[in-house]
Amino acid sequence: MEKQRKGVFQRFLDGVEFIGNKLPHPITLFAILAGIVLILSAALQPLGISVEHPGEDGEMVEINNLLNAEGLKYIFGSMTDNFIGFAPLGVVLVTMLGIGVAERTGLISALLRGFVLSIPRRFITVGLVFAGIMSSVASDAGYVVLPPLGALIFAAMGRHPLAGLAAAFAGVSAGFSANLVLSGTDVMLGELTIAAASTIDPAYAETMNIAMNWFFIAASVFVLTFLGSWVTERVVVPRLGTYKGEDGEDDEGNNNALEGLKPVEKKGLIFSGISLLVGLILTALLILPENAPLRGTEGNYMDQIIQSPFMSSLVPIIAILFFIPGLVYGMVTKTIRNDKDVAAQMTDTMASMGMFIVLAFTAGQFVAYFNESNMGLVLGVYGAEFLDSINLTGIPLILMFVIITGFINLFIGSASAKWAMMAPIFVPIMMQLGYSPELTQMAYRVADSTTNIITPLMTYFAIIIAFAQKYDKKMGIGTMISVMLPYSIYFLVGWTIMLVIWMLLGTPLGPGSPIQYGG
Repeated sequence: MEKQRKGVFQRFLDGVEFIGNKLPHPITLFAILAGIVLILSAALQPLGISVEHPGEDGEMVEINNLLNAEGLKYIFGSMTDNFIGFAPLGVVLVTMLGIGVAERTGLISALLRGFVLSIPRRFITVGLVFAGIMSSVASDAGYVVLPPLGALIFAAMGRHPLAGLAAAFAGVSAGFSANLVLSGTDVMLGELTIAAASTIDPAYAETMNIAMNWFFIAASVFVLTFLGSWVTERVVVPRLGTYKGEDGEDDEGNNNALEGLKPVEKKGLIFSGISLLVGLILTALLILPENAPLRGTEGNYMDQIIQSPFMSSLVPIIAILFFIPGLVYGMVTKTIRNDKDVAAQMTDTMASMGMFIVLAFTAGQFVAYFNESNMGLVLGVYGAEFLDSINLTGIPLILMFVIITGFINLFIGSASAKWAMMAPIFVPIMMQLGYSPELTQMAYRVADSTTNIITPLMTYFAIIIAFAQKYDKKMGIGTMISVMLPYSIYFLVGWTIMLVIWMLLGTPLGPGSPIQYGG
């Protein structure tokens, strides 16, 4: 093939890759940010900058110097608490204990394979995209299972395997923040949002819950499934054309990969499904009947559900509803033979969370120092005043925030790392302008998810290229991005339009989660 000259967009992507590769690791980045906060607090405090606290009538707030004697006492005295108190740490680890068992016993993989392989041929593209979107309940498992499976299925059907890989990858990554059920992402981002909101209005933050985006993300599943399927069939498949493997033959091994579930796996899915149903019934009995222990006691029926102990108990409930089916599946398929196997799987899951735990330490220091210095509060008030002075509110404001987030995502792949940096700044600003933290979080999730598939810095991007190179030895970053860019554009535009319509209708984003913030 004749080598083509790089266009402007390709050179831009090369620049993104170059700059992104120069950024330090997120762990190091948070340590640097924490140091910058300390230095800025010492430099800005003598200037006497102060603002009126938006949540306390008449109370003036000044920047605290964290490098004076009192500040140094705080730094050393709070370091352990900052780590332990980092909002997502405990909830993510508890959630992953349950999800980890379901993943390591093979339950998640069997569910994904069983779903994709059981749907009719004409719905295979829809099924791949839908399964990819739903796979976010298992965190990153979908990246490993679905893209290569999608490629194999398309190849077996006589279609271009890279189209199947692209459809699955788009669902898994670009639709990461859409799901019919709550996942670890809701827990992780939700806790950061609640912590950021508490700097402005602690009383309001106490009413928030990690299901704050549930209504919107559930509806998003169907919108993104349609968009992903349409882009695959109308844009990607025609562009890729007809596929022929090496020497004109399909790659070896496709038929073996498409044999479907083994009898023991089917049996495991049946029994794990029964256990999940029993768990859901027992959970409902803890919530729905009058005087149920996890039901609230004030307001009408819906208020008693929304403002209830159940909403603050979602983390252990999610963990249990993953753990029990995973345990049952493992016992049936013999991937679990005794309690030692369960302990080993949970231990392996925690071992895989090592980087997140270290990240939580440095991120926890940054967030704590940022809040203690009052710079977040001061910046929020000044930022809100600036945006108000240029009349940038409403839909233009949300669109600007989406664009900013999407651009940052090209350089920093971790959703939690970005939100840990952005939430303390943007949540207060949006609250000052009358928009709820729930809306700010959802706008962030839209932009963060849709641009994942076009950034070489996304954790699994290299793995996807490796999968693709099985069918195209010349596949590189530029080619992969050119295949995935249509998904990113259509998802970003379509999902943003959906969010704008949701805003105009004033529909709650989740249980007790309004669009507007009243102060």
